[in-house]
Amino acid sequence: MGTPLGDFVRAKRDSIQPESFGLPDHGRRRSPGLRRSDVAARAGISVEYLTRIEQGRDRNPSPAVVKALADALSLDARERSHLRYLVKITGGECAGHRRPAPPNREVRPTALATLRLLEPAAAFVTNRLGDVLAYTSGFELVVRGLGLLDTEPANLTRYVFTDPRARRFLPEWDQVADEQAFDLWLGPSAETAEWFRAELAPVAGPEFTRRLNRQLPPAQVPLRIDHPTGHELRWHREKLELPSIDAQQLVVLLPADEATAHAVEQLRHRPRGHLRSAS
Repeated sequence: MGTPLGDFVRAKRDSIQPESFGLPDHGRRRSPGLRRSDVAARAGISVEYLTRIEQGRDRNPSPAVVKALADALSLDARERSHLRYLVKITGGECAGHRRPAPPNREVRPTALATLRLLEPAAAFVTNRLGDVLAYTSGFELVVRGLGLLDTEPANLTRYVFTDPRARRFLPEWDQVADEQAFDLWLGPSAETAEWFRAELAPVAGPEFTRRLNRQLPPAQVPLRIDHPTGHELRWHREKLELPSIDAQQLVVLLPADEATAHAVEQLRHRPRGHLRSAS
């Protein structure tokens, strides 16, 4: 049986074309990408050891080996961070049979104060499960009519995979679905994410389950929303990680073009609202 770490290394290796590393193309192969021997040589480890990692038979590679693998696969900063996280949960995760404690849904006063300073911008606090924990009136204005805030507690992951309106209002639904499914790898804890996946899978169906074992971080692209009012909104997303004990993020939506900024001004037909907290 594989492990999250082994699955990631194998998936990344399969995604790299040999010529991009200046390596010869050995012709048609059963699997795409780099050979194990190519990666092992670049990392300075044996092919047998790399095979054990990929197959889940070695769950605790040393920090030096992890760094060597990251260098050998030319991982970017985001992928290196994900690799370190997978090493942590692969070596320390335990299956357990009891339902874990739910993630903390309370947003710290300082984070709420930061949201207030961001008004009237569109910003919200979330965790990796997709719970929408607090948001500005600007965020409420942007998502009004999409259906995201119709349920309590609001959850972006559940909305994307179970609410048919998500496909209507998110023209790049596949991209958003990839992002939400991938974020489950990142917490709040391995046990909590596993329970969330198990609970959501029966109602979310194959579009969710087929994404669960994808290991490569999806590309970061602007978020597009086809707003119910007829406006097309394009957003850059700036994400600020809150202290690890919270396992939360502060996400700010920034207009990606002048048309979006103008459309938001047209939508802003009511006075500046108050901060909303779902805690």
